Amino acid sequence: MSEGSKRAASRISEGRDPKLKQAGVSGYNKAKRTPGHPKKSHVVVAKEGGQTKLIRFGQQGVKTNQTAGQREAFKSRHAKNIKRGKMSAAYWADKVKWSSSKTKSPSKKWKKGS
Repeated sequence: MSEGSKRAASRISEGRDPKLKQAGVSGYNKAKRTPGHPKKSHVVVAKEGGQTKLIRFGQQGVKTNQTAGQREAFKSRHAKNIKRGKMSAAYWADKVKWSSSKTKSPSKKWKKGS
């Protein structure tokens, strides 16, 4: 199968997956904010191998990743779950909400409740 036909087949299969339509995402492993959801702030349809899973993650209305200290605390607290890979909510929270590029302050001081 050529590379172009593989991509076309991939697009067709993605379009037919009801989980993608239900979540309102453009494709597999692409996180999207869900401001209308009552509890969770993001959604993603994770795909690893032939397995797919709808994952909601992140607490709605909470400021995260304000300081480098907060980021380090999150990563150490959830390290085991992050290692589980794409099929865990912690992996996606780490990737989307806690990436170092989104840190607002380089301070190591951890501010509770901010």
